[in-house]
Amino acid sequence: MKKFLVLGVLVLFSTFAYAHGISAEDKQAMLDGGNLRYIWLGATHMLTGYDHLLFLLGVVFFLNTFKDIVKFVSVFTLGHSITLILATFMGINANYYLIDAVIAMSVIYKAFDNNKGFENYLHVKSPNLLWMVLLFGLIHGFGLSTRLQQLPLGENSLDILLRIISFNIGVEFGQVLALIPILFILMIWRQKTSFMQHSKVANHALMFAGFMLLLMQLHGYLHTTNEEEFGFNKDAHTHIHMDMEAEKIKQYSHGSL
Repeated sequence: MKKFLVLGVLVLFSTFAYAHGISAEDKQAMLDGGNLRYIWLGATHMLTGYDHLLFLLGVVFFLNTFKDIVKFVSVFTLGHSITLILATFMGINANYYLIDAVIAMSVIYKAFDNNKGFENYLHVKSPNLLWMVLLFGLIHGFGLSTRLQQLPLGENSLDILLRIISFNIGVEFGQVLALIPILFILMIWRQKTSFMQHSKVANHALMFAGFMLLLMQLHGYLHTTNEEEFGFNKDAHTHIHMDMEAEKIKQYSHGSL
């Protein structure tokens, strides 16, 4: 069992670097398409956002009732929706490596909490889980916003707001799709005696995954030398359009040869 857990962590870690990127194809699709494209991008972004999913795994790991699952997932959704919409619409940005580092710490925190780390090691009462899920939800939303701000969102406020909301709808849809197999696997596993036997190991593996993700983000931060890489470049919209047009010309030229 332990070998499978370690293998799973390594597979996840090998794909962490791709969890948040906005590819050139996605950027071009945003230019060519409408709000449905943003919904699709939001959904696929959450489905490949392993840091978000690892945190959610930690949150629902010991939740036994449907009521509790809905309550905590709703609070997380409220948190990341607030910062995703407001931060993007108001153009608030930060170094995405540092934001993602804090998101990685949220994974470590939840796994540590699941293993009763506060009581067993720090000898203090664990912080209120509902408030912590809301807090980390706000941070996760800010992380999503830093990626969405890489895209051209439009020229007027209404278009920008509609595209942000469309992206957020997609994020929620992707979150539900991701939670279904997670909850199904946990439900089956809880019926076996191995669940309580290996739950601590599973959360140690979750903590390890968060720690490796934290190192990756800090490594990216320390190797960022250009000030414009620390946040959303004020000229990014122009650069994106220019890059897309250049790519179109290149593809057209190759096609005509």
